[in-house]
Amino acid sequence: MVVEVLKGCKILRHDDRVTVAEVSPERAREIAKGLFNAGCYYSCGMGVDERPVNMRFAMYHVFNCEAERRHVILKLTTPTNELTLPSITPVIEGASWSEREAMDMLGIIFDGHPEPERLILPEDWPEGVYPLRKDFPYNKKLPPAKPKEGRKKPRPDIIEVPLGPYHPTLHEPEYFELYVKGDKIVDAKYRGFHIHRGMEKLAESRMTLNQVPFLAERICGICGCTHSTAYCQAVEDAAGIYVPERARYIRTIMLEIERLHSHLLWFGVACHLLGFDSGFMHLWRAREYIMDIAELITGNRKTYGINIIGGVRRDIPEKKKRKVLELLDLAEKDSREILDNVVKMGELKERMENVGVLPKKKGREIGVVGPVARASGIDTDVRRDHPYAAYGDLDFEVPVYKGEDVLSRFLVRYDETFQSFSMIKQALDNMPEGELINEDYEIPSFKLGLGVTEAPRGEDVHLVITWGENKVYRWHPRASTYNNLPAIPIMLRGNDIADAPIIIASIDPCFSCTDHVSIIDSENGRVLWRGSLEEGIRRVGNGKA
Repeated sequence: MVVEVLKGCKILRHDDRVTVAEVSPERAREIAKGLFNAGCYYSCGMGVDERPVNMRFAMYHVFNCEAERRHVILKLTTPTNELTLPSITPVIEGASWSEREAMDMLGIIFDGHPEPERLILPEDWPEGVYPLRKDFPYNKKLPPAKPKEGRKKPRPDIIEVPLGPYHPTLHEPEYFELYVKGDKIVDAKYRGFHIHRGMEKLAESRMTLNQVPFLAERICGICGCTHSTAYCQAVEDAAGIYVPERARYIRTIMLEIERLHSHLLWFGVACHLLGFDSGFMHLWRAREYIMDIAELITGNRKTYGINIIGGVRRDIPEKKKRKVLELLDLAEKDSREILDNVVKMGELKERMENVGVLPKKKGREIGVVGPVARASGIDTDVRRDHPYAAYGDLDFEVPVYKGEDVLSRFLVRYDETFQSFSMIKQALDNMPEGELINEDYEIPSFKLGLGVTEAPRGEDVHLVITWGENKVYRWHPRASTYNNLPAIPIMLRGNDIADAPIIIASIDPCFSCTDHVSIIDSENGRVLWRGSLEEGIRRVGNGKA
């Protein structure tokens, strides 16, 4: 089916998992719509400044074709020394944020985009300055420009209620405008990217290929291992690097440990937001077993630091394996007892059932992923549809619910939790002997690679263009929350304002991807620098901050 849709396009790559096609601007919307109609949902997009190579800018649109177990990447290239490309957002709603991001960061103009206003850059960012262009220094600091004035007049019968960026029920800086009539939400808008960290620029400017996995792991404070895995897989894909089988099993074990940690944390937060703090404390107590397992294997409770291109840095010897299984049994017993009681509580069920509904059709158009998608009847999971690491060797089920509400998102995570316990045990039992890392490889120049993982929140995508022996030319990570956040206004409409916190929390949002790096004086807590990590270290070391 995909081959038929791409007929007439220039095929740059076609193998058993990825197809890359160069599409003429005139056919961009036709091809994109054809892929969507063939069952391929929009996954992410990456803008690239390719002027040092061919004097052009490019946009890479990634589609996930689950039925064919394939990703399709459409490459659109601007004419020489020009900036305009056709927007595919009018036919693919999920492409909106990716195109707006490329407008902000690279200055690519997407003709026909319905919302051309800024997405990431703040209002006081100077016009005509694009930080991901190759000629923009990573450590350049700009004076703020004067923000645009003007604000639309509020409707007299609607109250505008700000939620965030700092709020008792929100644990990271995010901002929602709720438009309320009586106690019902009639509309909502999201504004994020308050403190963007500039990780892509830092990786492309200052870091080596094998330093980036440790930066990637810091994209998210909860599910960092899945990001470092996706990055490593993208480079391994670009360079055709073989990963030893034992290393693939260890990656799988750590990814499922991370999923357990993330889901148990979320269950606790959900209980807290629903007013059941006893459940919150019991669930976080059960989560401690999982943190102990992570520390036993890697030496760290959360940031594991285990992935490197070509394999992993830590083994799981027999002595540790026995202790891991012992802790895993304790965690499973505790988790099942607590969660079974929570599921049976009628007062909690009433707070979640028929609340925050996301229709399946709308979810597919936006491109939601993970438990959010599966709770709306969308049968998708990268571990099954695009097997990576050792997932192709494991038996597991993908839970799918059709309730489309907060309760269904709760139940999807409930089922996934116990699937993860099973998968870790299978991987430990069947883990083969062998090497942990393959260091015998060469990195090609200007080669596109794709790495995709199923994070606890859904599909994470990392796109990499290599650049010589030890650098990336372009690295673009896309976290799952990026795809799920545009669905929140739809979930909020028609619900009570009191339900807004649990509706927002039901996607398990992670906003840390947009945080600055700050350097803090440990003695007095004074912020010494906000901006790029390398520049901050230089300034602090020189006494300039």
